[in-house]
Amino acid sequence: MYNAHRGMAQPASRLEEYITGIRQEFENATTGASESDQRMQSQMQEMEMVRQKVYDLERNQTLIKQRYEEDIARLRHEIEARGGPSSHLGVSGLPGHGSAHTGPPPPQIGHGPSNLFGGIMANQGGQQPGLAPLPQEQQVNQPQPQPGPPQHQMPQQPQALPQQGPYQGNYAHQSVVNGYGSQNQIASPGAGNPRNNVGPRGHGSTPQQSQPIPYPVTSPPPAPMNRPSPPPPAHYPNVGNMLAELNPDEMRSDQKREGQDWYAVFNPNVRRVLDIELVCNLGHESVVCCVRFSHDGTKVATGCNRSAQIFDVATGNKLTTLQDDSVDKDGDLYIRSVCFSPDGTYLATGAEDKQIRVWDIASRTIRHTFAGHEQDIYSLDFARNGRLIASGSGDHTVRIWDIARGGEALILGIEDGVTTVAISPNGEYVAAGSLDKSVRVWEIETGTVMGRLEGIEGHQDSVYSVAFSPEGDCLVSGSLDKTIKMWQLAPESRGGMMSRGGRCIRTFEGHKDFVLSVALTPDNEWVLSGSKDRGVQFWNPRSGDAQLMLQGHKNSGQ
Repeated sequence: MYNAHRGMAQPASRLEEYITGIRQEFENATTGASESDQRMQSQMQEMEMVRQKVYDLERNQTLIKQRYEEDIARLRHEIEARGGPSSHLGVSGLPGHGSAHTGPPPPQIGHGPSNLFGGIMANQGGQQPGLAPLPQEQQVNQPQPQPGPPQHQMPQQPQALPQQGPYQGNYAHQSVVNGYGSQNQIASPGAGNPRNNVGPRGHGSTPQQSQPIPYPVTSPPPAPMNRPSPPPPAHYPNVGNMLAELNPDEMRSDQKREGQDWYAVFNPNVRRVLDIELVCNLGHESVVCCVRFSHDGTKVATGCNRSAQIFDVATGNKLTTLQDDSVDKDGDLYIRSVCFSPDGTYLATGAEDKQIRVWDIASRTIRHTFAGHEQDIYSLDFARNGRLIASGSGDHTVRIWDIARGGEALILGIEDGVTTVAISPNGEYVAAGSLDKSVRVWEIETGTVMGRLEGIEGHQDSVYSVAFSPEGDCLVSGSLDKTIKMWQLAPESRGGMMSRGGRCIRTFEGHKDFVLSVALTPDNEWVLSGSKDRGVQFWNPRSGDAQLMLQGHKNSGQ
């Protein structure tokens, strides 16, 4: 018994040894894992330091690039202001539309001078005709015009509530060109279907404003231009609607009007039914980028570098200057778009800093500041109810802003830069022109695309201006293809909206260069167009004939 008891003690001792060994191995493994964790933490810290250094390098590179671009923009302005040649230095911007393009590329949208309209003024591409030359007498001692980006909007006067809005009537005419049958045109490649980035729902139709009063003319006419007039020829050259080809010195006195620094020629092949006279000359110290009349026609607003001015139309007196003094004073800040509220209480401005400011004109204070666009704002339009504002930007979006709520109501995205916007007279639709040659029309309440005006009947280059007719059933558009088109908006059908959304019923041809602005008169009797050829032409919308051509600027007509 004693020996058996002593034999049972050996296994217990060996078990304890095993446990001790296992414990030692566990402690060794734990120590190794701890060391591995420490090495891993050290490596992660090193990676974080590398990542931070890369981030700092990227940030510094961005700041250096930004300062470099600002220096280029400033030097470009200084060179051109001193009378040097127009510079083509590149400043960051978006490329033009990606569709096939046989002519020179469209101007880029970007920041600073190298932008949508700055590219036009620099004659980007080198193949388009430049500005029409001044008469030789006027070329002597002429100051070098200050560079800058002109705007492309013309005033649209308020009308009574239309009897028939867009998409509610049948087509009235077949497609014609300047009064003749349809012409063969090259099909536009266009772009794909637009995106519908729809935000909150908008608002329905709204009341209209009263008819505008006529512009009072109180300033005496200036003395006519003192230059010799040779005897008129027996027959004028047949220039069609290209009235810029006519020499005013060779025209009869009843077919032209002349002032000290302007003249107008009337189409000799069309019965003259209009007359024109200079009301006032509004001088500015800076480039004028945009012009807009108030809805009653008594005031006009202009957008310049850092400020907007409002003038009295009858007297030419400056009524007020609106400038945001909180903005950094370094560099330029061009106001590219201005628009009066229907009652004339507010003025909306869109600038290169991507912000929309709504000014209380009487107090010269900012009531709202809307931010959201990611590039320059090129176009603004107030709805007739005074509550909604539409804006178009190089960031490929149209945005609707609600004044009452003080915020964004709708975002509409497309594939290319937006150059121009217009809200229909009944407030239900918004139209936009784009670098992709298309005109789009949306319903504001739903954000639905009601029409896309393009194709073989459409423009063959970027669209820079759109305007609704007073009744809202038609739309006019102006393009870099040197034409103006009138569109009949499509009616509704039982199966929904027609796919085209409208059709071109007339094409106006006669400008020698880019068409940058279009408008219709409040009585719907005339279509107006401004061009880079420095001419403003009045067109008969029924016949397609040009009534007159006005020239009075040293730069593009806006």
